[in-house]
Amino acid sequence: MRLPDLTLGIEEEYQIIDPETRELAPYSEELISRGQEILQEQIKPELMRSQVEVGTHVCRDIGEARAEVSRLRRTIGQIAEEHGLRMGAASTHPFSRWSEQKMTSADRYEKLAADLRDVARRLLIFGMHVHVGIEDRELQIDIMNQARYFMPHILAITTSSPFWHGRDTGLKSYRSVVFENMPRSGTPPSFASHSEYLGFIDTLVKTGCIDEPTKIWWDIRPHPKFPTLEFRVADICTRIDETICVAALLQAVVAKLIKLRFDNRCWRPYRHHLITENKWRAVRYGLDGNLIDFGKKQEVSVRDLSTELLELIDDVVDDLGSRKEVEYLHQILANGSSADRQRAIYAETQDFKAVVDQVIRESQEGC
Repeated sequence: MRLPDLTLGIEEEYQIIDPETRELAPYSEELISRGQEILQEQIKPELMRSQVEVGTHVCRDIGEARAEVSRLRRTIGQIAEEHGLRMGAASTHPFSRWSEQKMTSADRYEKLAADLRDVARRLLIFGMHVHVGIEDRELQIDIMNQARYFMPHILAITTSSPFWHGRDTGLKSYRSVVFENMPRSGTPPSFASHSEYLGFIDTLVKTGCIDEPTKIWWDIRPHPKFPTLEFRVADICTRIDETICVAALLQAVVAKLIKLRFDNRCWRPYRHHLITENKWRAVRYGLDGNLIDFGKKQEVSVRDLSTELLELIDDVVDDLGSRKEVEYLHQILANGSSADRQRAIYAETQDFKAVVDQVIRESQEGC
């Protein structure tokens, strides 16, 4: 059996920060213009003027993905510094408020705010999307149906949003709570075929629910423009090693599920609401919680399930050339996610500015 190419693409949304106040800062048009001069289409504004989005080129393997993300983080960090600002990678800012942010003047975002009102205006959150190339649209749907089960595991590994408006929310991924106020978000439904999926999209368009399929914001979705399955569940990782580990894990999960399909097997399907129970546990407790093994009907620690995930994908990672990258998961399990580190520095300093400083430092490590 030969696996498809399973190319990779990674999109990250960065915070733009004032180094004096540590508040989120609206960037100037000159910053975006400078970014576009260097990165062309790889940088674009986002909903808020205190965030920018970057995307890698199509990467043939995890090594190329690392080089791309490193270059993008390094470049954005340098451009931000040229304009007296800093960049950081975490899914919420510890104390900046959404009501004080300036929104980007663009038709897409103005229409979004007009349609969703404060649900859109509250989106002061920062995510990471991983694209895995699958050209066969039927295969995309099959893999999406099965991969839903693993999304809480991925979220627990990546949590980076424990604080909101100067408070500890008690959650590891408050970004997930904010984003799930959006319509057509969260765990996707399952579909029997690509044609059934297209019929679903057609119904939404014809009834005025959406004007085009990118208005579906599920945790996984077949990308409507690119031949990829797009994984959107993760908080943005603060350290680049974490980003690359998660991208490698997702690529390997896809490869494993395709391998099972070639062997006329599949991952056992589970009900939508059982998966969302596990997602809630990942949102609330991150790496310190338990997820439910629905086959055994038992709670199992996230750390044990993460180790089981590594065992599951062990027979595909050498073919993908990503063993070193996926095994970085052991470091995450030992040292905690960004949310854990942010809480630790706040417990030590009682200073949210110190949390911001740590995020800025970690975001440039290894770049």
